Amino acid sequence: MLLEVHPDNPGERNIKIVVECLLDGGVIIYPTDTVYALGCDITMVKAVERVARIKGVKLDKANFSLICSSLSQLADYTRPINNHIFRVMKRVLPGPYTFILNANNNVPRVFQSKKKTVGIRNPNHLVPIRLVEHLGNPIMTTSIHHEDEIIDYLTDPIDIYERFNNLVDIVIDSGHGGLIPSTIVNCTTDELIIVREGLGDPGLLE
Repeated sequence: MLLEVHPDNPGERNIKIVVECLLDGGVIIYPTDTVYALGCDITMVKAVERVARIKGVKLDKANFSLICSSLSQLADYTRPINNHIFRVMKRVLPGPYTFILNANNNVPRVFQSKKKTVGIRNPNHLVPIRLVEHLGNPIMTTSIHHEDEIIDYLTDPIDIYERFNNLVDIVIDSGHGGLIPSTIVNCTTDELIIVREGLGDPGLLE
């Protein structure tokens, strides 16, 4: 299904359609403030495994992250964060950053690295935020890539639908997506370390 959802005013009806799909163990493609992403309910292990197959990666080596609706929800899935890192996160979120944090027991094992860490996003985009709010727990996120070696990411929802409609249950059309991924920041120690420079401004992390 290709479902149009306005990026600035997501309709309640369409959000509920997507949430029902997620609760049934469905896999979706949805917009973020960076690129379009594959996702599912983090509590649905078979759906997570399905995403891994679509991505062509082994689940134990996949770097899937969680999308949270707020900073307070983010804290529900991580170990205590020191004051400096918390202030930085409060300053830049919601925004185009992925923070790698120490996971607590609320994070399903499938999302934890061997080091017991997890990537967490709080994007500046109402569609994934509303989905998480209605679902009641985070959804997973992993970007979808273009097969072209020059173009990294698929941006047109119509192209995305044509390529993935047989693999996923819903593709959300919220207009063209971006080409630049999130900035990844390792926060597992007392020092912020930029792992990948993306759309997020590294200068705001100081």
